[in-house]
Amino acid sequence: MQQVQEQMVQVTGLRKMFGHRVVLHEVNFAITTGEVVGLVGPNGAGKTTIMKALLGLLATDAGNVRILGQPVSVNTHTVVTQQVGALIEHPAIYPFLSGWQHLQLMTASVEQMTWVVQALQMQAFIRRPAKRYSLGMKQKLGIAMALVKRPRLVILDEPMNGLDPQSVKRLRHLIGQMAGEGTSFLISSHILSELEKIIDAVILIDQGEVLLQRTMGQFRESARQSLVVRTAENARALRVLLQADYPVIQRGSNLIVTQPVSLTPLLHTLLDAHIQILKVNQHQEDLETVLLRLLAERKV
Repeated sequence: MQQVQEQMVQVTGLRKMFGHRVVLHEVNFAITTGEVVGLVGPNGAGKTTIMKALLGLLATDAGNVRILGQPVSVNTHTVVTQQVGALIEHPAIYPFLSGWQHLQLMTASVEQMTWVVQALQMQAFIRRPAKRYSLGMKQKLGIAMALVKRPRLVILDEPMNGLDPQSVKRLRHLIGQMAGEGTSFLISSHILSELEKIIDAVILIDQGEVLLQRTMGQFRESARQSLVVRTAENARALRVLLQADYPVIQRGSNLIVTQPVSLTPLLHTLLDAHIQILKVNQHQEDLETVLLRLLAERKV
């Protein structure tokens, strides 16, 4: 059944300063019911500050936050307590309590606790004291505590940290299921390849400013065809191409030429530098490549 697209989150003119440093500058965005939104940007861009402001954990210098139409601030956050689940930075874990006892701090419903334990496959360790948990187990527990009450809005800061690939896949499925039932998500993650698989829209923030908010459909329509080159000496090849004014970035073991260029002159540039070319092909930019390009263009 399709959900009514009411507005879940409305952020208007949000501004925050730490001393003389502007951390957030006129931040505006909205999230609708059942929408999964990725909040991305470099370290120190302001992502965690935004999430804390949404939860009423941080006083801002200007602007407004509303969740389900109700105002949120450090003094007014009833809607957060009742309708929002969150994992910010690191899970709040008490070492001598079991995972089950942590969930009991969040809800009295055994049905809700059983549901989230099964959904995240935590049965094998949920009764152990948390001091015996691995990093991945602690991360699962933090996510479970955010989800257990089936809130209307979930805010997750780097939720995939410490999770193995199977657990990441399970989390993706659970987020999709809950979003289909009307829960909205705001997720910050540096693992953009995984984030791209679950989000409906993305907000790019840099130096405290929202550079863009687009649906993934809009992103795919605007994504460029990029040239992917792999050489036997990528570090030197990157320098050679940059010196020749090619728009190129390195990503993993590949060099990505981010704007349309003539292939033959580019190859000659590398061959003239006696660089062995291992692979050349074209593909449409993914989320990570687009965001890296936009951030690079901002710094020019």
